[in-house]
Amino acid sequence: MSKAKTFELDLNGRKLVAEVGGLAKQATSAALIRYEDTAVLSVTQASREPVNMDFFPLMVNYEEKQYAAGKIPGGFFKREGKPSDHETLMARLIDRPLRPLFPDGFRYEVQIINTVMSGNTDNSPAMSAMIGSSLTLSLSHLPFDGPIAGVTVGRLNGEFILNPTAEEMEMSDIDLIVAGTKEAVNMVEAGAKQVDEETMLDAILFGHEWVKKIVEWQEDIVRELGEENMDFEAVQPDQDAVDYVKETYLKAIKDMVYTYDRETRGDETRRIKEEIEATFESRYAELEIEDYNKKLKDAKKAVDALMTDEIRRMTVEEEVRADGRKLDEIRPLESQVDLFERTHGSAMFQRGETQAVSLTTLGALGEYQRIDGLGEEEHKQFMLHYNFPPYSVGETGRYGPPKRREIGHGALGERALEQVIPNEEDFPYTIRVVSEILESNGSTSQASICAGCMSLMAAGVPIKAPVAGIAMGLVQDGDKNIVLSDIQGLEDHIGDMDFKVAGTKDGITALQMDIKIEGLDKEILKQALEQARKGRLHILENMLEAIPGPRAEVSKYAPKVKIMVIDPDKIRDVIGPGGKQISQIIEDNDDVKIDIEQDGRVTLMHTEIPPIDAAMKQIEDLVRVAKVGEIYEGKVVRVEKFGVFVELFPGTDGLCHISKLAHERVNKVEDVVKLGDTIKVKVIGIDERGRIDLSRKATLPKPETPKSNNTNKASSNKQ
Repeated sequence: MSKAKTFELDLNGRKLVAEVGGLAKQATSAALIRYEDTAVLSVTQASREPVNMDFFPLMVNYEEKQYAAGKIPGGFFKREGKPSDHETLMARLIDRPLRPLFPDGFRYEVQIINTVMSGNTDNSPAMSAMIGSSLTLSLSHLPFDGPIAGVTVGRLNGEFILNPTAEEMEMSDIDLIVAGTKEAVNMVEAGAKQVDEETMLDAILFGHEWVKKIVEWQEDIVRELGEENMDFEAVQPDQDAVDYVKETYLKAIKDMVYTYDRETRGDETRRIKEEIEATFESRYAELEIEDYNKKLKDAKKAVDALMTDEIRRMTVEEEVRADGRKLDEIRPLESQVDLFERTHGSAMFQRGETQAVSLTTLGALGEYQRIDGLGEEEHKQFMLHYNFPPYSVGETGRYGPPKRREIGHGALGERALEQVIPNEEDFPYTIRVVSEILESNGSTSQASICAGCMSLMAAGVPIKAPVAGIAMGLVQDGDKNIVLSDIQGLEDHIGDMDFKVAGTKDGITALQMDIKIEGLDKEILKQALEQARKGRLHILENMLEAIPGPRAEVSKYAPKVKIMVIDPDKIRDVIGPGGKQISQIIEDNDDVKIDIEQDGRVTLMHTEIPPIDAAMKQIEDLVRVAKVGEIYEGKVVRVEKFGVFVELFPGTDGLCHISKLAHERVNKVEDVVKLGDTIKVKVIGIDERGRIDLSRKATLPKPETPKSNNTNKASSNKQ
């Protein structure tokens, strides 16, 4: 193996190292990124020839191998399977700042594979992978307009922290990832505990200062080892087809744009494309099928491009949007709760032509989701799952496992709402929210947050504050920047930014930004955050008209919960040999659900309270410990000549000696008590072997002392 070249950067007291040239030498480019004891192998591979596709075929993978943390995968096959949600989210996170920096018309297939070889979550493997992806692209011959870098930002005691450790992040009120070039920020992902807009902006700018340093370090490496960018022929549209569409349909397209109606515009667009297809069938009948298909495809694309240009012009010059709204105007809103009776909580949120129905389910704490990752084994008490069926956009399509987009949108909604979810001590439930997108015209992830929040409140979850979400857009033309509130699907497609902001009336709980341009400066970010804050407050007002706050009680169909704490040493007594004892308790009490933690916390759950109380009583009896000085009413279970054994409570009995049965002398035990009698006894002692000494006499009133005869004798003597 040839020796790798090593480059080192002091990243705020921690060592960041790039090793180039030692591993994966047959790939287009590769680098091993070491961040202290974390190591990620980033490999870029490009196809040798362009592919016939309508889009840039970039694939980014992020793989956390279990050996990286000294673990063997769980499950039957003992090898890594399909990507976890975390790996999928990290792959998306790396893809988002890279993709906009490739030129239009580039059609070579590019794969970036990031493999975590050694993983310490205190030294972020994901950020190491992002840096490695950027560096390998920059070192290659590919026309990548980077480098980029990413960092994580936290905040403790009002101070920002670069790449916080797992322990620091637990205490931080900001969990922010910032990525960008040396010039500007081009990707943001954040969760926050109701942090104000100004603080969040400062955190983004703090992160970008470190991004600049890492980018400059990469530039030094590229100057020494980088290749010249390749020459490539960008895919160009058929000019005859484009000119024909422009000459024939430009006026019709402009008129169509000003209808402001999505359905009418869609119908007219389809009509124009069908007319073009009919014309081209006769006009280009002599062409080879491949050439004909390209002309037709480019003509149809030209229709969309002309419409995009006109909508962007109208937005910038006239400050009128595709649906006729003002720049900061929110679409019509509708909020409802209690759509379904048997669900624990349900709500519908509609914004324009986007409609989300969210349903909340409350379960036992033991139903949490386990996370099998590089860190210590963790679990999730709160989950939000997002579903996007094809019919939500009036189409047919594949039904199956969630795609990357669905996983990403669900994670964003989960992050926004988990900031206000009560802890397990205050609300001992596992909580699952499912968002079903029934109509889609932009901003479905934020609609899921709004509907999800209302369904939580309807289910009686005592959230800390209501949360709403809004998606912001941007149209940039030269020096003019137009920020749009509550973008619809078309504006997302034609615009330059998708900036999603969720939060309460007091601050931000989640943030996600993707842009199609090279980056954004401070002033645009500031304007977008402030405009989003105003829109969020407007949406919250509508939601709170439907349900002003969390309900005082959970649904009658939701399980009721009580918690008790027992001595951990008594857990085995509750479970019994082979689980026989706890199974009997469950069976005796209408299949009550019982979860026992190692610290002795016992959670009991049932749709009715009486079975819970009865099961608690049985457990209390099993774990009770007799205490000296306490009085019990027990049953005589054994009679001996020297005394009786009394069962104080199930599993615990003690000896009441014959001398302790009564104040007077007892000649025979049966003269006072018999087998099966219930008597009161007091615990007067417990020896080192746990044997309990009882006294019946101590619970009885003392007999009166007979009056002395001395007084009478003295009286008679005087006489």
